[in-house]
Amino acid sequence: MNTHSFLVLFGRDRRHKINKKEKNNKYHLILKAAVKVFARQGFYQSTVAQIAREAGVADGTIYLYFKNKDDILVHFFSYRTKQVFERFRAEVNKSDNSLDKLRNLIRRHLTEFQRDRDMAVVYQVETHQNSRLAEDQIREMSQMYQDLVSEIVETGQQEGRIRKDLYVGLVKRFILGAVDEVINTWLHSDKNYDLVSMADPLVDLFVRGIGTSD
Repeated sequence: MNTHSFLVLFGRDRRHKINKKEKNNKYHLILKAAVKVFARQGFYQSTVAQIAREAGVADGTIYLYFKNKDDILVHFFSYRTKQVFERFRAEVNKSDNSLDKLRNLIRRHLTEFQRDRDMAVVYQVETHQNSRLAEDQIREMSQMYQDLVSEIVETGQQEGRIRKDLYVGLVKRFILGAVDEVINTWLHSDKNYDLVSMADPLVDLFVRGIGTSD
């Protein structure tokens, strides 16, 4: 290979890497802008033009990365929320016992949703509305979370930290329902309070219940 051929080949590879990086940046920029618009306008009231304006790109640029507005929502669930749930798993794996695993999971869940309120709004609204646009992605995310909670509960039962006479499915729904309600209350509250501060009281409620020792 002569010098000219090497430079041409190297230049082509370099341009490919730059373009790929630029594409990646634009993708995330548009996705972030879309989530913000969906959270504030509502998905069905939002338009591609509004998303483009929020992202600072031309309307046509959206279609280089997404088929339409519906496709953006699908990508939100398949990428953004999956990314968050991977953090849940990493946080759970940091602990050696079931109760600390549960505490880590709840705290990380509330932390991620408090950190990105727009994401929390879109996730809560679309999952509660049973959106058919991202039905498969929502089902996958829900199953990932339920499997993680079931794993923690079953480990707790084996450790003797969680009652063995309880149905795992019932405990799982109890935990998921409580966390979901705490997040919804926070999102709709007029008061500005720390969502993460609810983590320890939630875990205490899960473990101790509401009855006295008598």
